[in-house]
Amino acid sequence: MKPNRNIQGTRQRAAERARCKARAALAQSNDVHALLEDLCTPAELQALADRWAVAQLLDEGMPYRAIQDRTGVSVTTVGRVARCLTAGAGGYRKALTASTG
Repeated sequence: MKPNRNIQGTRQRAAERARCKARAALAQSNDVHALLEDLCTPAELQALADRWAVAQLLDEGMPYRAIQDRTGVSVTTVGRVARCLTAGAGGYRKALTASTG
């Protein structure tokens, strides 16, 4: 019998909320780093770092190709981060504001 997709979706959303709550409870950046190292593979950590660097450079107004040349990240990824900055859930924007404010 196949699992019910609604149940899977509900469980996934609950797990995401729990993960976010755990992250929000950590006040020190070294604690957040430790959590991310435990949760993510080295490749996932690199992808997160790359996307954050792209978001910062886009916020500074750097063109896509220049970002690709500087970071080695694909133009597709740069475009995805740019879409998230302009029409995403607002996470990048909030983090950029908090990190520069």
